[in-house]
Amino acid sequence: MSNDEPAREPVKEDARIDALEARLAAAQQREEERNRPKASGADANYRSGNRVLADLLGGLLGGAVIGYAIGFFTDTNPWGLLVGLFLGIVVAFRNVIRAANRRPGE
Repeated sequence: MSNDEPAREPVKEDARIDALEARLAAAQQREEERNRPKASGADANYRSGNRVLADLLGGLLGGAVIGYAIGFFTDTNPWGLLVGLFLGIVVAFRNVIRAANRRPGE
């Protein structure tokens, strides 16, 4: 019996299985790259907070200075300052809202 040859030839490795394993390894590598954290949370949050603070202070101070200058040269000083300050606040809050709506990876 041991001298008898098998009725069927042994199954060879299929090229499709090798291609599937290669594609699976590439997909796992891409998934690891995608899930790897880009930056540490404390540093990114610190930068984001500083950005919001700079936008608020820049909008307020910039609007006040420009409003005062416009009011000084047009001789409508308190109204020019108030309008400039109001516009500075609007711009500052618009920048803060834009920063808040941005994804962390962008």
